[in-house]
Amino acid sequence: MPKPTYPILFIKPVTALTGPFDAIPVAALAQELEGLDYECELVAVIGKEAKDVPEPKALDYVLGYAVGDDISHREWQLKRGGGQWSLGKGFDGWAPFGPGIVSSSIIKDPQALRIFTKVNGETVQDSSTTDMIFGVAEIIAFLSQGTTLLPGDLIFTGTPQGVGAGRNPPLWLKDGDVVEVGLEGVGSCVNNVEHVKSKAKV
Repeated sequence: MPKPTYPILFIKPVTALTGPFDAIPVAALAQELEGLDYECELVAVIGKEAKDVPEPKALDYVLGYAVGDDISHREWQLKRGGGQWSLGKGFDGWAPFGPGIVSSSIIKDPQALRIFTKVNGETVQDSSTTDMIFGVAEIIAFLSQGTTLLPGDLIFTGTPQGVGAGRNPPLWLKDGDVVEVGLEGVGSCVNNVEHVKSKAKV
């Protein structure tokens, strides 16, 4: 398969962020049908303002790295979102990351790290950031063209093969599942999937 010309981009709201050991809440809207999926991703944390950054200098703007889970609902992302991915990826608590931020002075090469996902203890993704379609420096250089990146911005950089949607049959996350995403040199986030109970109307 040829490399895409440009990365696919979307924005998650700040309310999607959650901690490395917090629950992943699944709102009633996302419980209506199957499609809840996991995506382990290297997360680059921007350390200083970046605009029109050349690729060879791009890593100089990275404060450090974490691991994240780009929780996604494929039905809302691909079929019910009107062509926009943000709804299917932007529910509250659908961007766990951590377990800390490891300095870029320690991780000097973000493209040589093992990355994985486990669901209920079973490995479902196991890869290396070497295989990323677009490397961290390339992503930052592209994003900063005409769009200013600010300190504290988080860039989830894409997931390897093995997501639930790509399996036969599909492997969708369910209420009570435990999802672990891990990155070499960083650690793991471990999050429980929890369906939000509907509040009774008075």
